[in-house]
Amino acid sequence: MRIFFYQIITFLLCSVGVFAQQYDGYVLYSLQNSSAAYLMDTSLNTYHTWSGLSANTGYSTHMEPGGTIVRAAKGGTTPSGAPGGPICGKVQKHDYNGNLVWDYVYAGTNYITHHDICPMPNGNVLVIAYERKTATEVTAAGGQNAIEMWPDKIVEIQPTGLTTGTVVWEWHTWDHLVQNVDASKANYQSNIADHPELMNINYKQAKDWQHMNGIDYNPILDQIAFSSHNHNEWYIIDHSTTTAEAATHAGGNSGKGGDILYRWGNPAAYGASGTAILNVTHDAHWIKEGCPNAGRLAGFNNKGVSNNQSAADQIVTPLVGYNYTFTAGQAYSPSSYTDRHACNGYSSNMGSTFQLPNGNQIICIATSGKVYEINSAGTLLWSKTFTGSCPQAQKYSKCYIDNAAPAIPTIGLSGSVLSSTSATTYQWYLNGQPISGATSQTYSATTPGIYVVRITDANGCVYQYSKGFKYSSGSTGFNEIDLSDEMTAYPNPTQGMIALKNIEKFGAEFQVRVMDQSGKVLLQIRNASSLNLSHLPNGIYFIEVVSGQQVANKNIVLNK
Repeated sequence: MRIFFYQIITFLLCSVGVFAQQYDGYVLYSLQNSSAAYLMDTSLNTYHTWSGLSANTGYSTHMEPGGTIVRAAKGGTTPSGAPGGPICGKVQKHDYNGNLVWDYVYAGTNYITHHDICPMPNGNVLVIAYERKTATEVTAAGGQNAIEMWPDKIVEIQPTGLTTGTVVWEWHTWDHLVQNVDASKANYQSNIADHPELMNINYKQAKDWQHMNGIDYNPILDQIAFSSHNHNEWYIIDHSTTTAEAATHAGGNSGKGGDILYRWGNPAAYGASGTAILNVTHDAHWIKEGCPNAGRLAGFNNKGVSNNQSAADQIVTPLVGYNYTFTAGQAYSPSSYTDRHACNGYSSNMGSTFQLPNGNQIICIATSGKVYEINSAGTLLWSKTFTGSCPQAQKYSKCYIDNAAPAIPTIGLSGSVLSSTSATTYQWYLNGQPISGATSQTYSATTPGIYVVRITDANGCVYQYSKGFKYSSGSTGFNEIDLSDEMTAYPNPTQGMIALKNIEKFGAEFQVRVMDQSGKVLLQIRNASSLNLSHLPNGIYFIEVVSGQQVANKNIVLNK
């Protein structure tokens, strides 16, 4: 889901013949270390050029609706001792006419951006950055080797001026470590495989430890995906947390704070048995809505077929609500890829895949500069080789390039009726899943949970999504105090027993209700700080706590 405002040119899919043809749009690419970016048309000719840019391309170039490109560019001062991956240091935005509209350096003595970036629907940008940890800090965290390490963090930056920006959210790998070699440390666990939500500091411990290289955002789930070259994995974390929650193990839609919600590709990285499918990987992302297989996790597997042939892999994740099913001690499913394209070449590093509304894919064999398009049957439709390395390539429709995104919709509440701000079309979601037939500006809610509405711009080619709206059956829409972020229900998933943390915020008298996905009340109890759901079948349940105008809602996955 490299573009999280999504294209929706579904009418093109009505013709059977379109599935055998290339997608009608323009390929965006920028060669590494160049000061230019290009759009290439379906005849493989240059359609548009951004030339003489003020900084060289460090890694990736993406496009926002309306034709503004967002670049991971070279800039700032590289800190002494930083690893040698594709260091960037700067994020830039240029409008369609080449005007520089944002030029922001994120680099300092102990940190610097590298590899990929991800433009967000709200205009902010997610960046990957190395951050220095001294040998003393490494030892204190249970590292076997007293060496300086540069783990990764993810930072969301809000542009505030031509050269200024504000960090509005951040997540640090260092807050989510585990180890089994030093029992005196707080992060010690005897069995690493029981804690895939944490990163084993001693797995391939090195200065350039993770080497994150791809990042993506899912606005329906409010989650982030990223890939790791050195650990051969794709990951998903919760973005709905506050920065403070992201440093802990509780909070957010998932209830797990900043812990890893899902990881895939190399079970050995968290001590589980199973086959390693990813062997050097880049460009982890969701397939965007409006495309076949939307919601799958996809990416570039550099040595996927062999040491001389790359692969474009896709998987169906075990998503349940805002979490992912997992059995302690075992590897996350699936055991192998769901779909694979054996690439027409090999890239030792970098590389990308990009899925299109007609079922086609754009494949970028980065180090050889080769970009090509295949249809849903894997048939090659065209191929182009550039002189130089091309880290990533994407394809956009003319409608997407020419039209800015509509304003992010907001959700209001009157009684039990949810309403969206005005738009052309609507689609409502509950807990990350589309509600069948819910395509009006309003929706009468009957089930507690988190609602999102998707709208379309007047031209029908750009999607935009609201923030999640937490609804409870006791909601009035007026003067309600939502304590959902302050109360925690754990463990989640659970085998039956649930503890409610910070329940004292509701006072001495409160009511707790457990409901199924249809809204049916299965359990109702007063003033309880723990619940036993072991008598219920596996599935998703909703816990609602109400005291006067105070309310909290939590989604729970029961997996006995």
